[in-house]
Amino acid sequence: MYKKILVPLDGSPLAETVLPHAQALAKSEGAEIVLLRVAVTPNENLFYRNPAEGRQITKAIEEEALNYMETEVAKLQNEGTKVTAITRDGTIPDTILEVAEETHADVIAMSTHGRAGIQRWLKGSVAEEVVHDSHIPVMLVHPSLN
Repeated sequence: MYKKILVPLDGSPLAETVLPHAQALAKSEGAEIVLLRVAVTPNENLFYRNPAEGRQITKAIEEEALNYMETEVAKLQNEGTKVTAITRDGTIPDTILEVAEETHADVIAMSTHGRAGIQRWLKGSVAEEVVHDSHIPVMLVHPSLN
């Protein structure tokens, strides 16, 4: 049923709590995990006085994202999981949905941050936006379930 499982990661241990669940699903279905890291880079207009500094910061963020993904891919491959990785720049919910479509993902598996009330209202919920706008199933893992 599932051949590709898209797993967005933000570099945090909390986001990684979804990995054992995604691995179990991948193993049971013979599916591939596609890891996604959206590298959030600063707006170039913030560095209008020193564009070189902006390029340097952006490059550092992108390099960190690539290094992180290489590490995560190696871990999963060592555990026998078929996995690939993608890094992108953009708005997080939109990029997750775009990559899901581009990769023909059958399901998106992601962790929630477990926010409620005013925290959720102030910071928003990437998971909520993805669930609302996704055309494929979304598996959400609450961090307290691990």
